[in-house]
Amino acid sequence: MEITWLGHSCFLIRGKEKTIITDPCHPDLGYRLADLEADIVTMSHSHPGHSYIEGVANAPRQIKIPGEYEIGGAFITGVASFHDNKKGEVRGKNTIYTIEIDDITLCHLGDLGHPLDSHLVEEIGDIGILFLPVGEISTIPIDTAMEIVRQLEPPIVIPMHYKTEVFNGNLSPVDKFLDAMRIRGLEARPKLSITSSSLPSGTQTIVLSHL
Repeated sequence: MEITWLGHSCFLIRGKEKTIITDPCHPDLGYRLADLEADIVTMSHSHPGHSYIEGVANAPRQIKIPGEYEIGGAFITGVASFHDNKKGEVRGKNTIYTIEIDDITLCHLGDLGHPLDSHLVEEIGDIGILFLPVGEISTIPIDTAMEIVRQLEPPIVIPMHYKTEVFNGNLSPVDKFLDAMRIRGLEARPKLSITSSSLPSGTQTIVLSHL
């Protein structure tokens, strides 16, 4: 499996049989997503920064709501959650996705706005890779993000939804999360190539550079 960060909460996940894009973002955010093709697109909520399906060619299968989906060897589960800490009263609903592909389970939290209770932790289950929002604004604060890492104990954490040099918006930079986690000198990678047998035994944070 190969994972590339396209900016914001958008990732390109290339499996052996299927290609998946998560939360495609509108170019107004500052990221230039060109010539994107996918078999499947997941969208955590309807905000243009997370649901710019017009930017993805190849007529992908669109997944927008909670439920269970099996598409060509990829198993995707959408778990209902909220975009705020008041049961959606402020920003509405959010869908967490677990994606089983190439014998690895990935979890994309979308714009989760609240801590994970025991029910959500159980629904998410055992995962290999966690896509975690760390920019704080309109999502969980840093201390909640850290608690989620402790709850889920993923072998790999990939931060997302944070301020970069091209992002047009107000978010905290990834360094704030890394400092809180006491992670120093971490170099961003252009992409992550991973197999189920190469997942680390402990939790490792990997920062990806956007295209």
